[in-house]
Amino acid sequence: MTISITEHTEGCVVAVRAQPGARKNGVQGEQNGMLKIATTAPPEDGRANDAITEILREWLGVKRSQVELIGGPTSREKKFLVRGVDVEVLKEMIDARLK
Repeated sequence: MTISITEHTEGCVVAVRAQPGARKNGVQGEQNGMLKIATTAPPEDGRANDAITEILREWLGVKRSQVELIGGPTSREKKFLVRGVDVEVLKEMIDARLK
């Protein structure tokens, strides 16, 4: 199981598959090389994006300012920048939490 994580000048970028309007919030695991995150928030007015940003931040245990949506605001396939974390460290963090 491999989540797509790429380097970025400010940290790294993780691919996320969004599932808005779900029964409960949380990270569901890996799907097609992306981290699948479900949220109860509807996909309107950016509410699901905000909720997914918060879920990812809490799940990784990083500060709010470290996680930012940088791609796919209206798509289910999104890209999130995680600041101040390198690719290897983020891979270890994700692997440890998915077990």
